[in-house]
Amino acid sequence: MSYQAYEPETLKKLQAVEVEMLKDFASLCEEHGIDYFGIGGTLLGAVRHQGFIPWDDDIDIGMTVEHYERFLQVADGAFDGKYKLINFDINNNFPNMFTKWYKTGTVFRDNDAMAMGYSTGIFIDIFRFDNAPDDGKQLRSQAMKAWILSKLFILSLLSNPIIMAYGIKAKVMKLASKIIYRLLKIIRISPRTLYDKANQASLAYEAQETQRVTYIFDMKPYLNLIKRSDIYPTQFMTFEDIKIRFPHNPEAYLNVCYGSDYMTLPPEDKRHNHPPTELDFGEEE
Repeated sequence: MSYQAYEPETLKKLQAVEVEMLKDFASLCEEHGIDYFGIGGTLLGAVRHQGFIPWDDDIDIGMTVEHYERFLQVADGAFDGKYKLINFDINNNFPNMFTKWYKTGTVFRDNDAMAMGYSTGIFIDIFRFDNAPDDGKQLRSQAMKAWILSKLFILSLLSNPIIMAYGIKAKVMKLASKIIYRLLKIIRISPRTLYDKANQASLAYEAQETQRVTYIFDMKPYLNLIKRSDIYPTQFMTFEDIKIRFPHNPEAYLNVCYGSDYMTLPPEDKRHNHPPTELDFGEEE
């Protein structure tokens, strides 16, 4: 779905709310010594636009596991209940391997949320980056096991998940999703079992010092593979009217995630975002 799915004023208002959330998020992390780094479209936006990619509608943040766990301890109910967390451990209808930090009193529900009957507000996505083994064979084994289990976990909850594909490919993937969903119901493998096994595979090297970390559960298993030395020490970069933390070497991440031409704007039919089924900004402040 292209960015025209939003009315321009609605998208700008959404982005403004997310920037205000990001200010609170950064303040909370600095207060508690939590290191984080902008990733995905948020990092690309900072490098290419010094803020949001014009059609983007969310904020993506990465944390290595120790900082991620610390964030989960302090972020729920932060700012006198202004923000809440949701992930699968909090709500067993949440079909994702990451965490959302959302603003209470607002509503942002996509098709997955509508199908599963849960609700969140306008959010920041928080992704846990786990140790990736230095050995190539071990990396491939970890990545494929964790990645496949994570997709099975999602399909144990959703027969029609959001798919970032179009045309014949999308039709094939949607049909395959429905078939796998039915098979998982027949053999009675629980979402909890698949979720725990996916996490176990991704966390298999946490006791080792590795040169690289990754969020393994993305659309492709190696999309977020990055050296620690390219992340740390994190640096402050401009994002809209604030400065937040980003990887020390953003080019290394962007080259892997988007290719060497990441500074070139994509054609309009490739400019994607995530318009919700239900959006409510809540009471005006």
